[in-house]
Amino acid sequence: MEHQITASQPKNLLVGEQLPEIGLGVIGMGGFGLFAVQQFMQTPNTKLIAIAGSKREEAVAAARRFGAEHLDTLDELLSHPDINLIYIATPPFLHYEQAMRALDAGKHVICEKPLAMNPEQGQAMLDKAAEKGLLMVTNLMQRYNPMFERVKHLIDKKLLGEVLHGYFENYAGDEGLLPEHWFWDRTKSGGIFVEHGVHFFDMFAGWLGSGKVVAAQVAKRPNSQDIEDQVNCTVEYGDAETGIKTVNFYHGFTQTGRMDRQEMRIVFERGDITLQEWVPTRLTMRAVVDEETTRELMSLFPAAQLNVTANWGGKDRLLRGRHKEFEAYQQIELRYGFGDDKLHLYSELLRLMFRDQTSAVHYPETHRKINNQNGLDSLRTATEADTMAREVIK
Repeated sequence: MEHQITASQPKNLLVGEQLPEIGLGVIGMGGFGLFAVQQFMQTPNTKLIAIAGSKREEAVAAARRFGAEHLDTLDELLSHPDINLIYIATPPFLHYEQAMRALDAGKHVICEKPLAMNPEQGQAMLDKAAEKGLLMVTNLMQRYNPMFERVKHLIDKKLLGEVLHGYFENYAGDEGLLPEHWFWDRTKSGGIFVEHGVHFFDMFAGWLGSGKVVAAQVAKRPNSQDIEDQVNCTVEYGDAETGIKTVNFYHGFTQTGRMDRQEMRIVFERGDITLQEWVPTRLTMRAVVDEETTRELMSLFPAAQLNVTANWGGKDRLLRGRHKEFEAYQQIELRYGFGDDKLHLYSELLRLMFRDQTSAVHYPETHRKINNQNGLDSLRTATEADTMAREVIK
């Protein structure tokens, strides 16, 4: 293949020169793998070269869909001369070995969450990537959501004052998770905090900085084969000087998929926001505001619906909270949403993530919203929570 990128090839291009084609190889082509690859292949100068080691119907369909090779072994994939980026979409317990072999073969790696089963493995993967000058990134695509950026701006600019508290609640369906599914096997999934929680630990770290787990619990399903189906933890962000912010994280895989629901809330000094869906598509804000804040909020959330709950004037404008005084002329409820199907939004986030990472293949110094370190940091928080929960049930 012409214009193939390798780790050692110079990435500086002349003006007007076409970017080299990125050849993608995939390990683990199940239903989600097919969904993700369909989004990745919408990136210019990218081609699906081969899929390895899967006899699943989705793998056969993807090979037929994209005209890719369907290889029997991982060795064939890793030695393929036209592949320089590997996408790993296998269960978590396979990530370390498969990624390390890909990195040793000089391939960039994008891996489904979590990065690995534990931080020790994750650190070894990042060290190997750094040694080779390669990507070793976890698909934490939540940061590419425009809602994430708007919430971050709201927090950073303190439009509603300081953050005080938050929670994330995940009421997930388990209809597709039979008792023998690898999801319930901690030796294969790492448990709910590790397999699923990393997405949301990363989101809140993006908003509030690094956090420390201070409490964690796990609940086992009665009369089951040791199935752990509910977990909860509390993470502290900030410090005594800047103000400690506690956030509660709950995940329960307990119900019919038709009842699947996620909600997160952040409480501020002068209001709160509630985000709907695990890939947030809708926001509701309740707050007390002055005129300037209203203007900034409507700029931050364009075309939002603003409902006025109360009006104040004169001496009634002076409000107090947390032993602070501030002025407000209205109490409002603001509703904002993209109006997109959440699966369509999810598709767009995968496209944005992939384009961001492949840009870094061409231009290694480029800023990425998600970099190699994010996968390791979220894994460390998840492992802290899981370890603490284990100590509680001993």
